Amino acid sequence: MGDPHVIFFMTPKTAKKTPKTASHSGEYRAADITVLEGLEPVRKRPGMYIGTTGPEGLHHLIWEAFDNSRDEAMVDYATQIEVALLPDNMVRIVDNGRGIPVDIHKQTKVPALETIMTTLHAGGKFGGEGYKISGGLHGVGISVVNALSEYASAEVHRDNGKYIQEYSKGKKKAKMKKISSSKRTGTIITFQPDPEIFKDVTFSWKKIADHLRQQAYLIKGVKIVVIDAREYTDKIDTDSAFYLKELGLEVPEFSFYFEGGLASMVKSYNQVLKPLHKSVFYIEKTIDDVIVEVALQYVDDISSRELAFANNTYNQEGGTHLTGFRTALTRTLNDYAKKNNLLKGGVEALSGDDVREGLTSVVSVKMREIQFEGQTKGKLGSVEARGAVEKVFSDAFAAFLEERPDDARAIVGKVILALKARKAAKAAKDSVLRKGALEGFTLPGKLADCQTKDASESELFIVEGDSAGGSSKMGRDRRTQAILPLRGKILNVERARLDKMLASNEIKALVVALGTAIGDTFNIEKLRYHKIIIATDADVDGAHIRTLLLTLFYRYFKPLVEEGYIYIATPPLYKIKKGKQVTYVYTEDEKRQILGKEAVTEIADPESDTEGESAPAQAVADEASEGEKKSPKISLQRYKGLGEMNPDELWETTMDPTTRTLKQVTIEDAQEADRVFDTLMGTDVPSRKSFIQTHAKEAELDI
Repeated sequence: MGDPHVIFFMTPKTAKKTPKTASHSGEYRAADITVLEGLEPVRKRPGMYIGTTGPEGLHHLIWEAFDNSRDEAMVDYATQIEVALLPDNMVRIVDNGRGIPVDIHKQTKVPALETIMTTLHAGGKFGGEGYKISGGLHGVGISVVNALSEYASAEVHRDNGKYIQEYSKGKKKAKMKKISSSKRTGTIITFQPDPEIFKDVTFSWKKIADHLRQQAYLIKGVKIVVIDAREYTDKIDTDSAFYLKELGLEVPEFSFYFEGGLASMVKSYNQVLKPLHKSVFYIEKTIDDVIVEVALQYVDDISSRELAFANNTYNQEGGTHLTGFRTALTRTLNDYAKKNNLLKGGVEALSGDDVREGLTSVVSVKMREIQFEGQTKGKLGSVEARGAVEKVFSDAFAAFLEERPDDARAIVGKVILALKARKAAKAAKDSVLRKGALEGFTLPGKLADCQTKDASESELFIVEGDSAGGSSKMGRDRRTQAILPLRGKILNVERARLDKMLASNEIKALVVALGTAIGDTFNIEKLRYHKIIIATDADVDGAHIRTLLLTLFYRYFKPLVEEGYIYIATPPLYKIKKGKQVTYVYTEDEKRQILGKEAVTEIADPESDTEGESAPAQAVADEASEGEKKSPKISLQRYKGLGEMNPDELWETTMDPTTRTLKQVTIEDAQEADRVFDTLMGTDVPSRKSFIQTHAKEAELDI
């Protein structure tokens, strides 16, 4: 069943030594090679094929199974694809394409369906005329999904028949069989991830819906249905996979269908932003067997959003097609500006950074012989894609600018403004850095730095106000922990340029303390702390300050977020003291569980001088009635801010690495994160109001 797959293992150094002879010279030989048959290598080293066995790898199984149906749609054979989440962590993907071939394969001597499902590097995308365009060609496909599934089945409708075969952990359970006649065509793949491979086999409905919505933009005119039927426990007949509603199921369902393709995608990303020109630029053209599709629109914003796809696979690291687009964009806008005498005041040329400010763009190529860099297809490596995108886009965009002079002047005006702002920001940044150099790179006076110079063990606590700063400076571990108190709320940088940012003393102090510089001179290697911990109060103002800081890090220090250097401290809400026993409580539910039925009847006025109690917000439970054995008093202290905690309490609960709880800030979906920051921190008030109303029930506010 295909050639065996080979993995090389070096002989362990601890192995028993064998005297060197002519046949044992210390080099590993044939006897040292482990041969894994069939899909064994996938189960042995799953990370080589799906990147990780965590949540990303788990969902990658759906993407791989879906991609086969998507490829049928890309060559105009499928018009509808359905992805259903079923009970017991089962997933079913259905399409109405041609159906996987079921005739006997010449080389393997078994049905083509079995070959595709159980053999690595087998499929219709490595040659022949089955697929002129696909997202495959990289050895990760449905056979890998099968290998990593506890159970899988393939049901094929074609040639007037219904065929089925079942598998377990990549091996067939029985021969493929025809079970009935059928007038339909298409393929139904069902799989259940193996808990031996994945620690958590719970799928995220939102993650799946977001990914498939994106795919629907890329395959215009194809309907994609996503169904969550996990609560439906009875068996669902595979024949009825397209008709779950006819079974009377009330299940969450999304249908995605976009005639506008990438133009619709750009409009969607810009829905909370202000466009500078109404018309979305769009071009689709084939050149040298490469289908090029580009859509863009400029908005009144200082950030840019660029997405790149190759054969409908998202390339988060870009690649040759994105390089071609950027080159053509810069050249075309420079040519137009010079031709119309729009570059004045000594300005010679617009840079790539200038022309991408405020840009929302999507670049997609489809080609037959495609090459990615890496198994996860994060970067396109096909050289011919660059030339094709450059040619198609530059010709079409130049015509767009000539035919729409008002839109063209709005775009060029935007990028010239970006150029001027970049020069002003560079002057401001250079001034800050030059000043630091003249002062011997003096750190901010308010920074209480740590003693160690080893960034890997250094921590920077960003705290709110002088009171919290004082407590944390006294309670910290001076060797590894630095404290930077901020006064008030920092500037909202969502729409602020670098020169305005660096005029803020609080932001300037933070930039100098981090040591990485900012803007085009940012260097993550110079980061002075590998844990940057936001420690704000547990109230609305503290949450606002935390949001402003996260906006700053996301917009201007994104590599720090991507590399996992940003954390949020979780100080306690309450201190409960029962006799000599002290418990720190971090949630309201935890407080209710600890207090139980012992109701609190006396609450001291936070502003009063309660005898024997220096801390504000004291509460004391009733003592037992006279004549009964007295139970110990229960005192409840509410912490509204870090400044209300004494140094010992702050160390014990929030700063001690052995007892504290830190939340690491990560980015699961960069596009979604970008949209949320635009919505919450931008200037579109109606969108922000709508977002808050939609998610109000999810908020946990302490006012």
